[in-house]
Amino acid sequence: MVTYFDAALTQISIHYSGNKLQDEFYRLSEKPLVLEDDTLSDLLMQYFLKPFEKGNEVYRLSHPSGNLELNELFHFSTDVFSTAENFHENSQQIVKHLYDVSGHPKIKSGEMYVVHFKDLQIEGELHQAIGIFKSETKEAYLKVQPDENGFNLNYEQEAINIKKLDKGCLIFNTEKAEGYKVAVVDQTNSSEASYWMDDFLKLTIRNDSYNQTNNTLSLYKKFITTQVDEEFSVSKTDKIDLLNRSMKYFKEKDQFNMDEFSNEVIGYAEGIESFKNYKKSYEQEFDMPIDDSFAINTAAVKKQARVYKSILKLDKNFHIYIHGNKELIEKGFDEEKNMNFYKVYFRDEQ
Repeated sequence: MVTYFDAALTQISIHYSGNKLQDEFYRLSEKPLVLEDDTLSDLLMQYFLKPFEKGNEVYRLSHPSGNLELNELFHFSTDVFSTAENFHENSQQIVKHLYDVSGHPKIKSGEMYVVHFKDLQIEGELHQAIGIFKSETKEAYLKVQPDENGFNLNYEQEAINIKKLDKGCLIFNTEKAEGYKVAVVDQTNSSEASYWMDDFLKLTIRNDSYNQTNNTLSLYKKFITTQVDEEFSVSKTDKIDLLNRSMKYFKEKDQFNMDEFSNEVIGYAEGIESFKNYKKSYEQEFDMPIDDSFAINTAAVKKQARVYKSILKLDKNFHIYIHGNKELIEKGFDEEKNMNFYKVYFRDEQ
C-alpha cells in the first residue's frame, strides 16, 4: 500500500516523551536535525517506512464531536502542509499532545521522531506526508572492531533495532476534507496501547471495499465461532464447513450481496436471521456500518484466508484439515474403547 522508491526525507525533528503518571517529562529539541550522512538517511527511511509496506488499512483523522478542526493532529498537519517553515514548531506541539494523552501507568517512554516526506506513495499516488514515530524498545548490540592485536569487542546497551518500529503513523496530504489518508503501525497489542490510535491520533477506519470485505469476514467468523453455539446445536465439522463456504464465496465472487451470501452459505432461515441480527448489533456497538452490497477486495480476502482455520483438533494426537465436502467425514463413538472417532472417506492418497 505504501511505497517509498521515489520518496525523500526533507525534515526531521527528534524529541522525547515520558509518562506523566510516572513523573517522567518530555524533552524538546531546539531545532530540526540536519542529516549529512546518506547512509544514515537510508537507514532511517528503512526504519520508518518499511513496516508500512504490508499494510492495507487506511484510516482517517476524526473527532467525537464530528468537527475535524478539534483533532490536534489534523490541526498540526494542516499547518505543516500549508507552511513548511512551521514544521519544527508543530513537531514540538505533537510531542506535547502525546505526553498529555499518555494517561496509563504502563505506557512506555521513548524517543519521538517527527518527519516530513515528499513523494511518498500511497495507493499509487505520490504525496507529501508527515510521519510520527516512537521508539520504546531498546536492545543491546555487540560491536566488533579490528585493532592491532586482532579484534576488539564492545557493546551498545541502549540501541534501537531498525527492523522493529514500535509505533508509527503517516499522514498524507490528500483528502483533507475527510480527515486525510492515514496509515498506522502499532506493534504493542496490550490494552494500554490503544492510546496511540484512539487518544493521540483519534482515528476512524476508512469504510472502503477493503475494510467492508475485511470486516464482513471477521464478523462472520466471530458469529460462527462464538454466537452459533448459543443458539444452535452445530458440530465442529459443520462450523468448519460454514467457514469454508464463506471463504469460497468471497474468493469466487466479485460483488458481495447479503441475501445471496446468507442463502448460499448459511442456507437455513433461523441461521440467516441470527446472522443478520448479529450484524446489526455489531454495527451499533462499534458504530461501524457494513453495507449489504459492496465490491469484494481480493487483498482483504487473502488476509482473512490466513486466519480462517479449517482444522479439526483431536486431543493432542491428530489435526484434520477440512477443505471440501464435509459429507466425507463421519463422527462416531466406540463403546469398547469408550472414545470418539472420525471416519474419513477418500479416493486417492497423495
